[in-house]
Amino acid sequence: MDYIRLEKGEDGIAVLTIDRQEKLNALNPQVTEEIGQTLLDLEREAPRAIIVTGAGDRSFVAGADIEAMSTMSPLEAKRFAEMGHAAMALLDRTPVPTIAAVNGYALGGGCEIALACDIRVAAENAVFGFPEVSLGILPGMGGTQRLPRLVGPAVAKELIFTGRRISAGEARRIGLVNRVVPRGEALEAAREIAAEIAANAPLAVRHAKAAANRAFDVDLISGLEYEADQFSLLFATEDAREGMGAFIERRKPAFEGR
Repeated sequence: MDYIRLEKGEDGIAVLTIDRQEKLNALNPQVTEEIGQTLLDLEREAPRAIIVTGAGDRSFVAGADIEAMSTMSPLEAKRFAEMGHAAMALLDRTPVPTIAAVNGYALGGGCEIALACDIRVAAENAVFGFPEVSLGILPGMGGTQRLPRLVGPAVAKELIFTGRRISAGEARRIGLVNRVVPRGEALEAAREIAAEIAANAPLAVRHAKAAANRAFDVDLISGLEYEADQFSLLFATEDAREGMGAFIERRKPAFEGR
């Protein structure tokens, strides 16, 4: 990998860092493909949580590489968008909880990476936005689909149609990010959340994520049926017996993911 650094801790937390600082970590086809391949590899290793961040404190991901896009044909552009969709789907649909630690610019494709994560933590210097319409294009890696689902259609359309940039504080106000922390502390804050997640039963967390994601795909009745299925399946696990037994015995549980 030329542009991805991966750190895997003994605590089960993996940190994926996009490192192309000379271009403010901007996405080109190679970077996007490397993100997808790294996430595929991580799925096989089953960490407790995955944190995604950008190298340096100036930029999470400043967007797609405009110079690279400027020479693309329509077919090449579609392939680039599909590659981005595949990588974002791995963040969104991987069984493992994902956390974006946003430091600096999260524009266009950078904001789309953050949207694909389950949880978003932003440093106070973070800047969000979708400037694509000012370039004659539109968000092509999931922004038009995930942003309305997160902040509502009216707010999402305003941001996408105007291309306006917003601060971390405004992003928190509209529900785009979960929390805002001082500059330079986004990754540490994400690690703290990941540690809270990692302390819980990993199978329970994975099934909970699957159930929560299901809410976007089906009606309420179908979603409740799916929830009941996931709930009951966990009663066959050793983790469930350990967790409830530890509660009754007033001790700390020791989960093994079985």
